[in-house]
Amino acid sequence: MKKPLSATKHRARGFQRASGLVQPRIRAASEKRGFAISRLLTHWAEIVGPEFADMTRPIDISYGHGGFGATLTVLTTGAQAPMLQMQDAKLKSRVNACYGYNAISRIRITQTAPTGFSDGQASFDHKPKAKSTPKTVSPATQQVARNMVHNVADTDLQKALERLAGNVITKRTR
Repeated sequence: MKKPLSATKHRARGFQRASGLVQPRIRAASEKRGFAISRLLTHWAEIVGPEFADMTRPIDISYGHGGFGATLTVLTTGAQAPMLQMQDAKLKSRVNACYGYNAISRIRITQTAPTGFSDGQASFDHKPKAKSTPKTVSPATQQVARNMVHNVADTDLQKALERLAGNVITKRTR
């Protein structure tokens, strides 16, 4: 008895990346909003740079007749809109670089309050990576760690190994 073709074909490929499994759904959702290339939504900060990413969010792309001359609608706060309008050409060139041709011919700026309706509820601030606070190690644990690495010649390496040993010992005692 033969197995169905799809099961055989699936096993022949081997493992797949998770991004490949969700890509069709992401593409379908982004195409509903006019984004032919979902990379514009998912990598907005990398495409337009930090100066634009901090004050904008892409909302919609509407295409004219014939597919060329699209309009990108961008959400920003009211105070940032005049500054963004002055740098319209720079933003347009960065977005078109993502497409590889001049797909966007016009940028429409939509102003909202920082906590506006629907799409405007997203914060425009990118959260910085959380910094871990150094753990306090008891003096007895520090002495044990110091004894473990006392024969290392390089002082910088010795200090780093001492901190590592102190953290490992502290984690074991918790």
